[in-house]
Amino acid sequence: MTTADIGKNNGQVATDDQAPVVELRGTGKSYGNIRALHGVDLAVRPGRVTCVLGDNGAGKSTLIKIISGLHQHTEGEFLVDGEPVRFSTPREALDRGIATVYQDLATVPLMPVWRNFFLGSEMTKGPWPVRRLDIARMKKTADEELRNMGIVLDDLEQPIGTLSGGQRQCVAIARAVYFGARVLILDEPTAALGVKQSGVVLKYIAAARERGLGVIFITHNPHHAYMVGDHFSVLRLGTLELSASRDEVSLEELTNHMAGGAELAALKHELAQVGGVDVEELPEEADLQAPVAASPEGNS
Repeated sequence: MTTADIGKNNGQVATDDQAPVVELRGTGKSYGNIRALHGVDLAVRPGRVTCVLGDNGAGKSTLIKIISGLHQHTEGEFLVDGEPVRFSTPREALDRGIATVYQDLATVPLMPVWRNFFLGSEMTKGPWPVRRLDIARMKKTADEELRNMGIVLDDLEQPIGTLSGGQRQCVAIARAVYFGARVLILDEPTAALGVKQSGVVLKYIAAARERGLGVIFITHNPHHAYMVGDHFSVLRLGTLELSASRDEVSLEELTNHMAGGAELAALKHELAQVGGVDVEELPEEADLQAPVAASPEGNS
């Protein structure tokens, strides 16, 4: 897969008439008197990358926690395969095919790559109660699954901590795919990576999409999102500011929404009175009124 292919879905053809695997309808979460999320609509279909963008405090973490089963929503609906659900634990979400890859990756740095691949779900052999780890089968399976995702490692015995940040992210993605994920939530996978390693991760996000997974890509980087995204949702202060498919929004518009362009445009006249502030490049407020889709992706 070349860099030019990253933004293309060359595998399974995903269309908007496919039923969403995961769907939020007017979903929100309150912690006592604090409303962290309110009225969010989101749909995740097979073979599509749904990008959720927002600054710190926008509600991205709360959204992840609801979908992954860490927290329960307090308003609206949360559906999986069209069925309302209310997960009590992340295990329940995983049993329904929803896997989350967090920034810390939940890996043990000093353990070999193959051991981390099966961490918590080790293969065993032999009769009970003297069953033992089936190391040969785990190594073979890990190597095959990593290669299926286009990840070739010379030595699976090397500690996973010796891999680059991008490589560790890719191992975590391949692991989730192997263990039956249908929806993959990626929490800021490129946040701490350089340009080259970010490109590696974006390539494997596209590879997961081509294998038919629905991907939720949480990020604060509109450029990374636009390279692989099919649908974009921008959160601001816990509410959905923008919900648009790729053909409805340009990278510039997405960047403006992500950077708070609407607020700056509203203050354009006042900012023009301040010396040393260039307002010529600021968009007009009317140009940033891209509405949240009345029929968001998933309800169309």
